[in-house]
Amino acid sequence: MEQRDNEFLGREPVGRLLLRLALPTVTAQVINMLYNIVDRIYIGHIPEIGEDALTGVGLCMPLILIVSAFAAFAGYGGAPRASIFMGRGERASAECTLGNCFVVQIIISAVLTAVLLVWNEDLLMAFGGSPDTIGYATDYMNIYALGTLFVQLTLGMNAFITAQGFARTGMLSVLIGAVANIVLDPIFIFGFGMGVRGAALATILSQAMSCAWVLLFLVGRKTHLRLRVRNFRLSRAIVLPSLALGLSTFTMQASESIISVCFNASLQKYGGDIAVGAMTILTSVMQFAMLPLQGLGQGAQPIISYNYGAGNPDRVRGAFRLLLKVSLTYSIALWACVMLFPQLFAAMFTDSEALLAFTPRALRIYMACLFLFGIQMACQMTFTALGNAKASIVVAVMRKFVLLIPLIYLLPVLLPGDRTTAVYLAEPVADAIAVTFTAILFTFQFRHCLRGMAQKTQ
Repeated sequence: MEQRDNEFLGREPVGRLLLRLALPTVTAQVINMLYNIVDRIYIGHIPEIGEDALTGVGLCMPLILIVSAFAAFAGYGGAPRASIFMGRGERASAECTLGNCFVVQIIISAVLTAVLLVWNEDLLMAFGGSPDTIGYATDYMNIYALGTLFVQLTLGMNAFITAQGFARTGMLSVLIGAVANIVLDPIFIFGFGMGVRGAALATILSQAMSCAWVLLFLVGRKTHLRLRVRNFRLSRAIVLPSLALGLSTFTMQASESIISVCFNASLQKYGGDIAVGAMTILTSVMQFAMLPLQGLGQGAQPIISYNYGAGNPDRVRGAFRLLLKVSLTYSIALWACVMLFPQLFAAMFTDSEALLAFTPRALRIYMACLFLFGIQMACQMTFTALGNAKASIVVAVMRKFVLLIPLIYLLPVLLPGDRTTAVYLAEPVADAIAVTFTAILFTFQFRHCLRGMAQKTQ
């Protein structure tokens, strides 16, 4: 059973703690990865229409990423602040943060649902849709939009469960929905003959199950921080700092949506549906890197945040160093697998001969600098865990908006020989520059933070 006394975050050896907390969070993110890509795996293998259907659902990714980003806006900003409050012994402020973020997510969900239902077709066409693929995209999105509330509360509120040290409970939150989705997908897609609409229906029903689990835990007896009606009254002093801290994660995830639009539009222009379809596979494979690395960061976050709040610089330093080593090891191992076996990754999502011939080379180009990604994620997640909203926002904006988006449009002009390849090349070029910038900024900011903690304890 999980300890109810969260002071173990300040006592137990850091290595044992990271294993204890990160193993469930990484497992949860791996499961979440399956949750996100299983629809595409099934859809890509629908007889006769799989290639167009996969491309159509790929067009929905920007909207799906926006929904997830807004969940992170409140939840991933509020959860570290709740951990810091607990480290200081301020339980009432921590519970108020939980209640306020819950209300903010409900408000955001209502707005997003309305926008997605009214304007999804117009948005999908702007994202690179074509007459052959737009029907599949709207079929999926019209149903998915109805489950926006479930997605928001599951992702956002589950962050508060993990932040308390209940990593296994957080893992179960994701596991319930993922298993349900894997079981329901083939039933609705093939058994009931619903195609992409069946995939969307399976997804929202699965998210509803996860949402119920999360909320039942947060109103139950095992949680340290309980969801209470008295904390639903919004307070600027609670909401604004939480949103400010969550802005970096929101920017990182929302920018993925914008970047997906930019990639799809450019690839549609230079390479057509086949290039857009390959991009769906490339972004799916990228989740093999992003989500486990986020899981490692989420496992380390309660350790770093609690000990930062409690004024223990040695434990903060030790937790970061271990997080960096494990993250970098994972990103290098995955990079090697992608470089050696790109065909295997492509075959997971499609049996189209055209896509299988086109995708492996694009995958090698797109993920050429993946081995550096462990540095980027470890530094960015630690910024958030320390409550350093400004630095978190700067590194998120630098990689996506300052570097990647301009490069998507500049490289095809600078390298006109193969403009489709030039579009894919924007990702590794941006990654190499961004990691260098992040590492330098983090070195100075982290040293300053540790010195400040040491002075306070003297």
